[in-house]
Amino acid sequence: MTDKRIFNFNAGPAALPLPVLEEIRSSFLNFNQSGMSITEISHRSSYFDDVINDAIDRTKRLLKLDNRFHVLFLQGGASFQFAMIPMNFLSENDKADYINTGTWSTKAIKEAQIQKKKYHVVASSEDKDFSYIPKNIKFSGNAKYVHMTSNNTIKGTQFHEFPDTNKVPIICDMSSDICSRPLDMDKFGLIYAGAQKNLGPSGTCMVIIRKDMLDAANTDLPTMLRYSTYAYKNSMYNTPPCFGIYTINLVLKWIEQEMGGLEKMEQYNIKKAGLLYDFIDTSSIYKTTVEKSSRSLMNVTFRLPSNELEKQFIAKATEKGFGGLKGHKSVGGCRASIYNAATMESITALIEFMESFEKENT
Repeated sequence: MTDKRIFNFNAGPAALPLPVLEEIRSSFLNFNQSGMSITEISHRSSYFDDVINDAIDRTKRLLKLDNRFHVLFLQGGASFQFAMIPMNFLSENDKADYINTGTWSTKAIKEAQIQKKKYHVVASSEDKDFSYIPKNIKFSGNAKYVHMTSNNTIKGTQFHEFPDTNKVPIICDMSSDICSRPLDMDKFGLIYAGAQKNLGPSGTCMVIIRKDMLDAANTDLPTMLRYSTYAYKNSMYNTPPCFGIYTINLVLKWIEQEMGGLEKMEQYNIKKAGLLYDFIDTSSIYKTTVEKSSRSLMNVTFRLPSNELEKQFIAKATEKGFGGLKGHKSVGGCRASIYNAATMESITALIEFMESFEKENT
């Protein structure tokens, strides 16, 4: 750790790569010799054109996107997408399939309900408190899209393989694992991700939408609720979240240039998570809350033998410089969010602390 920084395991807003923070700091007052901060430049200037176009190009390179895909930057976070998706893609006689794997999937379903759209929950892991990812899903076959959440921050589950939907486009909330691994983009009609977990600061949502989905979207909507508004104006119909897009671009540059791309990023994430899960599996006091085949590489959830011991663990961790280990308020327990920016140093330090705490309490 440097500059008295802690080991940050917050679920979101989450840790950013230190080189990204250092670059922001070094150029914040005078971005690209403009004499202005990145927070002061006009979104209509050539300075910002370079930023947003570079972010789009890096996204396309990393995810190997062809010309069928638009990369957009919206405000409102992933939660706003829960409403925009059925609004844009479901007309009166259309229906959608939803996979329910926890809180964020449930919220997405609720937004379709509010709009009185037709939908079918084709799979759910609610029967076991969302502790696993459903397998062998039977889809409707005639759905306009299949909605799913790739990684579940609260319960600590993740799709390690995406289901075969028989060419029905998948719409996927990837807020917490976007750019953590390569993707077969032929499966997806739309991907969206709130930036604050794995891409950048809060306040920006990346949307990747396939052209045929865009062309088929409903047009009788308010201007700011149509995906076409953003696609045809390069995300600048109105003032975009400029600082968020700038930071996202720096994170994408870090993944591409320093980490070596998504294949190497995935291997690094597998190694980090493997170390932590291996330790927990051999522990006498820490227990994971997720079935082994469904464990997230991004959010490691675990419990201790009692609520009181968990409180002691979190308090001691905070004292020792480990932040964000308290589980989500809806489920309790403990959680280490180890997104792309989490270093191997932070994982090994956390394991050493957990080992020490275990010896003191057994």
